[in-house]
Amino acid sequence: MRMPRAIALLACTAALAATTAACSGATTQQPTVGGGTGGDFKVTPLSPPAKGNLDSFTWSLYAEPYTLDYALAYDYPPNTVLANVCEQLFRVTPDMKIEPGLALKYTQPDPRTLVYTLRPGVKFHDGTTMTADDVVASLKRQMNPATGSPWGSVFKNVDAIEKTGPLEVTLRLGKADVLLNELMAASPGTIESAAYLAKAGKDYGTPKGGVNCTGPYALDKWSQGSDITLKKHDAYWDPKLAPKSAAVKFTFIEDAAARANAFRSGTADGGYMVPSSSFGQLRSSDKGSLLFGPNTAASNLAVLDFRGTLRDLRVRKALSMALDRKNIIKAAAGGVGVPAKAPAARGAWALAPEKTAALYDTLPEPAYDVEGAKKLIQEAGATGRTLTVATSTLSPEISVVANAVQAAGRQIGLNVELKSVSPDAYSSIFVDPNARTGLDLVITNGYDNTPDPLEFYQYLRTGDFGNYGKWSNAEYDVAFDRANSEPNPAARAERTAELQRIAMAELPIIPVYEAPFTVFLGKRITGAPTGIAQLYYPWAATIGAAK
Repeated sequence: MRMPRAIALLACTAALAATTAACSGATTQQPTVGGGTGGDFKVTPLSPPAKGNLDSFTWSLYAEPYTLDYALAYDYPPNTVLANVCEQLFRVTPDMKIEPGLALKYTQPDPRTLVYTLRPGVKFHDGTTMTADDVVASLKRQMNPATGSPWGSVFKNVDAIEKTGPLEVTLRLGKADVLLNELMAASPGTIESAAYLAKAGKDYGTPKGGVNCTGPYALDKWSQGSDITLKKHDAYWDPKLAPKSAAVKFTFIEDAAARANAFRSGTADGGYMVPSSSFGQLRSSDKGSLLFGPNTAASNLAVLDFRGTLRDLRVRKALSMALDRKNIIKAAAGGVGVPAKAPAARGAWALAPEKTAALYDTLPEPAYDVEGAKKLIQEAGATGRTLTVATSTLSPEISVVANAVQAAGRQIGLNVELKSVSPDAYSSIFVDPNARTGLDLVITNGYDNTPDPLEFYQYLRTGDFGNYGKWSNAEYDVAFDRANSEPNPAARAERTAELQRIAMAELPIIPVYEAPFTVFLGKRITGAPTGIAQLYYPWAATIGAAK
């Protein structure tokens, strides 16, 4: 439930969630909505492979990165750039698997010890060689409160990070923590040169200080307010991901219509998270292809106050039953999506795909029963009670969902008020408890960085930073610890299903809908991964000439 990214994501809700059928073998997901602009859509992890090299291509971001500091990167724009520049100990692949990255392997001599064997001969962009010292410095920096990393809580169970050999690093834990190891494939596992961190100091990750990592591309130039240019790293260690383009230029286009025009005119060769309002134009365009990829995200309603109207479970259930999810999908996601069955999306279950059918697909479709919802409201004595939902001009899609919640509430006897706040204030809801005062619900986007649904469900633990409504359930907390200590992915999936069951029974989060990740590729380029793995996989390296 990494909401700062969710805010960004809602600006382009084509990526509001996942139907990652491709992760379990199928490649086509039939939406349950009829009509609209969406129609049938196909989810595949890759676009057609490149046929040749390029001098450069231009990629559109919907906003300028606020940082390129790996420890502070908590949003789509910075991670989309950094995926090609900095690398992690492990790597999430386009088909949502986890494979070795800067670490060749890891061993676990006991549940509280993780030993990473590092890849030899890896070069930073300045030509120096990666050692265990760089890994220790990079990981410890995440834990340092002075860094202010939003990823710091990932290391909550880490007692020590030690160099135990020239190319070996050992993490000693206070208790078993499977998610910590998996998240070495995401921002927490990013490795930077220790010497460069010391040299850059407070300027690290800024246009002035830059970065010095190991990825297939190096930061060439950051013209603040204009563009970012990457150049090919000739000494890159992985030959299968040697860049096909000598350079990549990122441009920043915040306006959705202007961004769609850039795709159609060719001033931008491509971009992820395509505005859903432009689906119709781009799907029928002869200027390129709109593709749908695997995702781990779902659009949800997070309860912010369990002391007010939503303290009664019957009210939460009634509101869920009154939501017209199919029409929400038509209006907010261009018809491309499906009603969400649970807070963590289907695509989040990719680590043990053999379990997806039994543990997720068998869940019932969310009920749409206005009359039944009215009865629950009456039984709860909640008729006429007020419910306040945050909305914002940040994107039309936020308003679509907020208006749908208001309409649903009024149908069943609730007085739903919409509180419009500025984009900055909306973002603050997810980082500042004081910003939630007076609010009952907020539209969120829950997603995983890794293909393990346990990562999502950790945010509903008592006291977790991502548990915005301070929901607490002792049974849930015990079940989480059991799951997080289980090293076998299939067995862990079974234990995670218990968390899913409790969450659906108690509804601290009301699921709304899922939709695939999106990418537009202009006619002259191809080869890009299509899904959410682009946050960490070096996607630009595989893009080349289409002809």
